[in-house]
Amino acid sequence: MSQADASAEPEAVAGNGLLHRRLFLTRGLTLAGAMGVAGHAHAQVAPPKHPEWMMRQGTGLSGYGQPSKFEDGVKRIMGQPNPLTPTLGSTRTPLEKLTGMITPNGLHFERHHSSVPDINPDAHSLLIHGLVRQPQKWDMSALMRYPMTSVIRFIECSGNSGAAKRAVPQTSVGQIHGLLSCSEWTGVKLSHLLDETGLADGASWIIAEGAEASSMVRSIPLKTALDDVIVALYQNGERIRPEQGYPMRLLVPGCEGSVNVKWVHRIKVVNGPGHSRDETGQYTDLLPDGRALQYTLILGPKSLIIHPSVGMKMSQPGFYEISGLAWSGHGAVRRVEVTADGGKSWADAELTEPVLSKCLTRFRMPWSWNGGPATLASRATDDRGNVQPTHAVAIANYGEVGAYHYNGIQPWAVAQTGEVANVRM
Repeated sequence: MSQADASAEPEAVAGNGLLHRRLFLTRGLTLAGAMGVAGHAHAQVAPPKHPEWMMRQGTGLSGYGQPSKFEDGVKRIMGQPNPLTPTLGSTRTPLEKLTGMITPNGLHFERHHSSVPDINPDAHSLLIHGLVRQPQKWDMSALMRYPMTSVIRFIECSGNSGAAKRAVPQTSVGQIHGLLSCSEWTGVKLSHLLDETGLADGASWIIAEGAEASSMVRSIPLKTALDDVIVALYQNGERIRPEQGYPMRLLVPGCEGSVNVKWVHRIKVVNGPGHSRDETGQYTDLLPDGRALQYTLILGPKSLIIHPSVGMKMSQPGFYEISGLAWSGHGAVRRVEVTADGGKSWADAELTEPVLSKCLTRFRMPWSWNGGPATLASRATDDRGNVQPTHAVAIANYGEVGAYHYNGIQPWAVAQTGEVANVRM
């Protein structure tokens, strides 16, 4: 890079300091130094002294690796347990403490309608019956002989972000939006198993049942089941953990989390949805005209700025990288726009490769904060043309009652003090 290039003014692309995303590719640390991030880069630096840990032997080998003790605070966010049903509820992914697109297995969010069963895989099986020509049952050894497929996909509880729909909580982004995780899932395509049973006339839905104490039941259109649904056996290369459905679960890409039935042991092929307690008492949306919107399975486009976000504090004016996550149940994220002036102007963020269908996509945006008030937000568009709505439009789509399917734009306000708060826009 020439001296003229290094000293050129960064190109502004939207109001309140948003800079062109090409800076990540062409300027790098030169920009950071020019805008004050490097601080004392040219000061005299004394030769380093050996720290204490270089002067003694460390720990030895281990059978299963664990995070550093200095990362002990990076844990799932525990919900407030109900004293009557302490094993029910959820834990959330601490989104603000992670980066990239993959969620570590131990930090993947949990949502339980009962307790986590302790299943012996040698005694577990999957039955497919109903409107089929030949009902069949597969034990674990039989499933392991099938061709495996691997996909990287997100799972999001349809109640995720429900707190932001109803109020403006001043808690961490993980506490508000952390019923969201993304993993590499490996297993057997459900379509292979359905083909072996042979579908009978009239088959149009399947009903999947979990093997936990509450026998969670969800209905899935047969068209979806024959598309990209897998009976997942592995998560991020290792066997699925108990809280994620060990020894097998359904992965229904792009659909609300409860449809991805954990501990699945039975699938019934039927001619219509089951209207079970799990999908009528919950996961429906009461519209303003009194009607109930059911089986809204596919999750709409959504994005979040994670750095900076509520509860954080920016140290001083200067250059920052805005980063966050975007996703859509309809397909791949095509575009993420960012605003720093409360929606008066928007600019395209850089999407970090790979950008995959029904998967979390990391986006980044260079920003020169001048130390004044700012309102940051992001807006996602998927490859089907669906655009993340404002709060008002999201409420109009799904009603004010309940906490399901909320994908409204999430703004954060940056004060002159650098403190970041949750706001409406």
